[in-house]
Amino acid sequence: MELKEKEEGHNVSFDEDGKIILKKKSLVSKGKKSKSSGGQFELRVRKDLEEKGFIVDKWSNNIDLETKSIHPAKRKYNPFAKVMTIGTGFPDFIAFQKREDKRYEIIGVEVKINGTLNRIEKEKCKLYLKKEIFSQILIARKVKEKNRVRVEYTDIKEILDRMR
Repeated sequence: MELKEKEEGHNVSFDEDGKIILKKKSLVSKGKKSKSSGGQFELRVRKDLEEKGFIVDKWSNNIDLETKSIHPAKRKYNPFAKVMTIGTGFPDFIAFQKREDKRYEIIGVEVKINGTLNRIEKEKCKLYLKKEIFSQILIARKVKEKNRVRVEYTDIKEILDRMR
């Protein structure tokens, strides 16, 4: 009986053990909008990099901060769509661009709408640069100008220099 009162403002679901999980409907819809706008912005960044002459692919690896080694990123299962999501690595993209003398520039691109990284992501970037896996890591940020959306890139070295 008490469950019906809470159902109005919440989504009710059950976990594997049969325990009730209540989620606020407003937060669920907000999360759906954030996920879809983030996916659309990732596509915009990919298209922008390809227009600049880069060959872009999804980076499906991650780096372990404890062992300082690269391993395949864990795949996430979506029980509603019944699919496994592949693109959960850090950074989001790896981009190649041919330079002179048969050399390639390899950069990592992390897509963040607000342009901010958390402490763990900054540590991972520092480790990628230290191990020379990427020559450069860019943070793609969404900038709105009037009715246009523009992609702005920030080099991670600028952000790491500001860190303590």
